[in-house]
Amino acid sequence: MRKIVVLNRISIDGFFATNNARTWGMDWFIQDPEVDKAAHELGAGDKPPDTLILGGITYRGFERSWTPWLKNPNAPSVMKGVAEELTKMTKVVFSKTMKKDEITWENTQLHAGDLIEAVNDLKQKKGGGIMIMGSGIIIQQLANEGLIDEYALILTPVIAGEGKLLFKDVKQFGLKLLSAKSFNSGNILLHYVLDSGGKKK
Repeated sequence: MRKIVVLNRISIDGFFATNNARTWGMDWFIQDPEVDKAAHELGAGDKPPDTLILGGITYRGFERSWTPWLKNPNAPSVMKGVAEELTKMTKVVFSKTMKKDEITWENTQLHAGDLIEAVNDLKQKKGGGIMIMGSGIIIQQLANEGLIDEYALILTPVIAGEGKLLFKDVKQFGLKLLSAKSFNSGNILLHYVLDSGGKKK
């Protein structure tokens, strides 16, 4: 069965994004290339992800942020590399409001049906790992069903104060810490696996 891993930044008070639409909610992030490198290496793991699950809002933000790097001759090699990697991945967008003609990024599928049923089916299919970034509402629904196997959280030394809570209305479940790595920027990369006894109660 394919593994689902969440990779998100999170503030000390539990938010993964603010309500600032202009910055896609990322105005409090403390950027650090060393953190990005470590998170990428962690995500690669034994079965590198070849599929990315996104909500409609996250998809729009990703497309607008990353696709311009593909054709930018002055793009830093790191940024272009990430853009190419994301483009090659199968992107599965769950949205009941988006239209097919809004999907312009290659290798992207749009789903408007039942999330839980579709993700269960996705986990059964052959392929590499499945990653979720952003997409808080999707994470909350899948977490309540015990369908997320691992959480890689970049804990940022910021009290966001307001915004979108990563685990809003999620029922209690257990996690086992696999690793914790701190950085000079104050960020901490936490890697958890779902506790064998911590699935949906």
